[in-house]
Amino acid sequence: MATSATTAREPRTIMRRIICPRKYFRAAVYMSLGGFLNGYDMGSIGSITEMPTFQTSIAVLSPTMRGLTVSSLLLMGAIPSLFAGLLADKYGHVCIVLAGAICFTIGAALEAGSRNLATLLVGRSLVGIIEGLYLGNLNVYICEIAPRARRGQLVAMPQALVTLGTCVGYFTCYGTIKIPGELEWRLPFIIQAGGGALLALACLFLPESPRWLIARGRMQEAVHHMELLDFGRDEIQQDLRDMVNPPPRGSGNDAMGQPQFSWHAVTDIFRKKYRFRTTLALFILGMVQLCGIDGVLYYAPTLFAQAGLPAETASFIASGVSGVLMFAISVPAFLLADRWGRRTIVLWGGILLAGCMAIIGSLYASDSVLSGRGAGRWAVITLIFVFAMTYVSTWGIVGKIYASEIQPAHTRATANALVQALNFGQVT
Repeated sequence: MATSATTAREPRTIMRRIICPRKYFRAAVYMSLGGFLNGYDMGSIGSITEMPTFQTSIAVLSPTMRGLTVSSLLLMGAIPSLFAGLLADKYGHVCIVLAGAICFTIGAALEAGSRNLATLLVGRSLVGIIEGLYLGNLNVYICEIAPRARRGQLVAMPQALVTLGTCVGYFTCYGTIKIPGELEWRLPFIIQAGGGALLALACLFLPESPRWLIARGRMQEAVHHMELLDFGRDEIQQDLRDMVNPPPRGSGNDAMGQPQFSWHAVTDIFRKKYRFRTTLALFILGMVQLCGIDGVLYYAPTLFAQAGLPAETASFIASGVSGVLMFAISVPAFLLADRWGRRTIVLWGGILLAGCMAIIGSLYASDSVLSGRGAGRWAVITLIFVFAMTYVSTWGIVGKIYASEIQPAHTRATANALVQALNFGQVT
């Protein structure tokens, strides 16, 4: 009877968890809105600069100026990323993201209301500076509020929402291009500003990281915030033991309760004790960025057109359809992030990514991709999709998880800020 009753309750328990998830899960979702905004800009800015009303009201951009307009956000985000960890160590992750969301909203509003290219660039520069400050802190905050059993899944959430934001950005522009007048290109920026305001509002209700509070000796507040995050009593006790009394060979036991806002924090991550972890995180994130995903995303329309597809079809496939497929594959990858080993994901992801690039390059080098005919063009089209979906389901997720997990608590924010700066610099 007891077994039957338990079995009968299981579907209701699962349904209740779906409808009313644990509060730490909801906190991770709210914080991941920052990733959505980053992806939304990535998916919309290229299309915006090609809209007829944008070219009439702002300017017809040369290839160089268009590249500068698109990448100005990345150019301005690289240096602030270096200081994001130091600021978060002093003021807390939620405070930095809150301030960043407010300034992000102002920058997006400037873009939406631009009357000339200079104002647009100022707005994009402000958005870039702010993204440089808060993007790295998203993963650190989520890593620090997540129970160990759910950490991989939750830290993967910002990347999943980046993919969703890219997809929504593509289709927003695809829809607004039919709107008459300047609202055609201003509406995507207005939506972006609204998203920034929503993120700022969410931050007002988010608990601070308990690990950050413990590092400052504020034990009672840390326990209270764990309760706000819906941690069970056993989880609270275990986390307190892990954070206050780390293992002898563990990470950062000499930093608990000590101020972390100092320039020594930057040099600390390269001390002999932590140097390998920092170098490994930088190497993995560097390879993730250098694998070619940005070239595929930015130049997929050109690749498709060279493969023989009409320009309109190529543009739509490269944006809307690829965005949908990338998001679709990222959902199961996000849900299974804690079941697959990090090493396994890196190895298989690397093999598939390298294989796709090698075949695509060989087909182009051998002139097998003929405009309008030949099996080579379909192979290229298929492999571009396979490459993009492989990236978002493997390296795009596990890289940031791994970079966060291997760092001790007192170096995590600073190391992740350095990694984020590397990402901005490489994309640029």
